[in-house]
Amino acid sequence: MPRHDLTRLLNDAARGHAGAADRLLPVIYDELRGMARRHAAGESPTVEPTALVHEAWLRLAGDGSGWSHRGHFFGAAARAMRRLLVESARRRRAGKRGGDAIRAPADDLAIVDPDPARTLDLDEALAGLEREHPREARVVELRYFGGLSVEEVAEVLGVSVGTVERDWRLARARLSRRLG
Repeated sequence: MPRHDLTRLLNDAARGHAGAADRLLPVIYDELRGMARRHAAGESPTVEPTALVHEAWLRLAGDGSGWSHRGHFFGAAARAMRRLLVESARRRRAGKRGGDAIRAPADDLAIVDPDPARTLDLDEALAGLEREHPREARVVELRYFGGLSVEEVAEVLGVSVGTVERDWRLARARLSRRLG
């Protein structure tokens, strides 16, 4: 699907036009699933990609935001996935401290994170980076949580590829220092 058609479909879905969300999900599902699958690999928490995609989609579809382009939408998806991962890590950590007396809803995400503190530490470090260097934090969020390419991040943020590459290097160094 051409980018301008996807943007039109994204905006129609965000505005609640009849049937737009039903037409949109099959078009973007594979990309959202790819974002979620990246969380299952390497250093990130292991997630059940389908559950993460569906929960993120519910949040995105329900927020009523318009997206100016494809990159903007996938940036919003990255942020939604980050929030879901952090919420899950907080619940898991609370459960380990005996805080599981308040049960989470049965439709929780199927996220298996062996060390929820790691996700929370990253979120805290990223929040600190966001206060001091907001664009760098956004680059990390889009690259790490969203799995966007450098070029896609540049498009979302309206900056050059070189700027994104520099912000990515600086942000990783700053986060590394924060995380010890």
